[in-house]
Amino acid sequence: MSIPVSVVILAAGEGTRMRSRRPKVLHEVAGDSLIGHVGRTAATLDPQRVVVVVGHAADAVRDIFTPRWAALAPQIPLTMVVQAERRGTAHALRMAAPSLESASGTLVVLSGDVPLLQAETLRALLATHLEAGAAATVLSTVTAAPTGYGRILRRPDGAFDRIVEERDATPAEKAVTEINAGVYAFQLDGLFEVLARISNDNAQGEYYLPDALALLRADGRSVCVARHADAEEVRGVNTRAELAAVAAAFRRRTVAALMAEGVTFLDPSTAYVDVDVEIGMDTVVYPNVYIEGRTRIGENCRIHTGARLVNAQVGDEVMVRDYSLVFDSRLDARVTVGPFAHLRMNAHLHEGAVVGNFVEVKQSSLGTGTKAMHLSYLGDATLGARVNVGAGTITCNYDGKQKHQTIIEDGVKIGSDTMLVAPVRIGEQAMTGAGAVVTEDVPPSTLVVGVPAKVKKVLS
Repeated sequence: MSIPVSVVILAAGEGTRMRSRRPKVLHEVAGDSLIGHVGRTAATLDPQRVVVVVGHAADAVRDIFTPRWAALAPQIPLTMVVQAERRGTAHALRMAAPSLESASGTLVVLSGDVPLLQAETLRALLATHLEAGAAATVLSTVTAAPTGYGRILRRPDGAFDRIVEERDATPAEKAVTEINAGVYAFQLDGLFEVLARISNDNAQGEYYLPDALALLRADGRSVCVARHADAEEVRGVNTRAELAAVAAAFRRRTVAALMAEGVTFLDPSTAYVDVDVEIGMDTVVYPNVYIEGRTRIGENCRIHTGARLVNAQVGDEVMVRDYSLVFDSRLDARVTVGPFAHLRMNAHLHEGAVVGNFVEVKQSSLGTGTKAMHLSYLGDATLGARVNVGAGTITCNYDGKQKHQTIIEDGVKIGSDTMLVAPVRIGEQAMTGAGAVVTEDVPPSTLVVGVPAKVKKVLS
């Protein structure tokens, strides 16, 4: 921007219509909180500073948003200020005044419950504001359902007149379909003096921030309206139904962007994909798939129906079959998982590994080409390359007090229903017989059988 920009995010509301003990701005959609999404957009302006005005459950909002902001823009100072008495949006902005004493230029005011707002829209707002040399510019949109929003009232020549809140509007004013989106750009010079003059003589007894625009105009200063064509983008969230609608909008936006980059969704309407997900070209996503968090999926993969991936790292040409769960885990190239598999807690499947029906892998590594095809649990284990794990195998990793490691070296064959009682090591090219209970280390190139398992013979 040609002049300095600061940002205030208003997030003090209680959100009573959400019917929740959680602050409204902390409700999550598409992999982030409402205020987290607003913070992402604010960060794109590279502001001098950001001030968040909190009120209801201030500590909870502070505890969640402060580290979130540190991850988004650690170089930009963040201040959290408390509006102890929630007396309206103008009063909330006045609480930010001490944090902006040294600021100059333009102040952008955002609402913490308008998560769909995009950076391009804010840049257009600022461009309109700066080109007009306005004291204030408000973002508006036209909607067929204006209920609940302040209405933009214009003079006969089409210029801005004032904003009237719905509770104070006449029937004719309520019929106006151009609404206040709750997003503003202000010249900082003189702004807080104007805010101090706002009256609370209205239906709610509150100090309305939109009244600042009428006062500025009465002072002979320029006030602009930047009308935005997409009403969905500037919708606020006040109810669970609106939260669901915003989540659906995020999904549509995210899936459309991925399809434009070469990803196939067989049924886009049933794909649940968070905003930070990355998917490579020529990957096919089947219906009813959930891809969440910071999941990264490579090229030419197949993610089948019912799969759920959360913070997963997936290489190229990977197959995740139906109803498999992959949480916080890594799948290297050409891995196959499922159906009905469960990988969690930093499981790592190396290139070409296969995990099949009803296999759970927890905090374990499977080497190149290793296979565990059926009904097995591999926890706290390290498996080498080309290991074959028979059906029903279990690493017995917990002794009632602590977890222990199982190590299976390259080329081992584990017979069906083997119990590996950790800590234990199976040497290279060894075998266990079906039903073996292995309580001691197995030497390389030997066959062990029985309960407890003993060396039956040395393999050539």
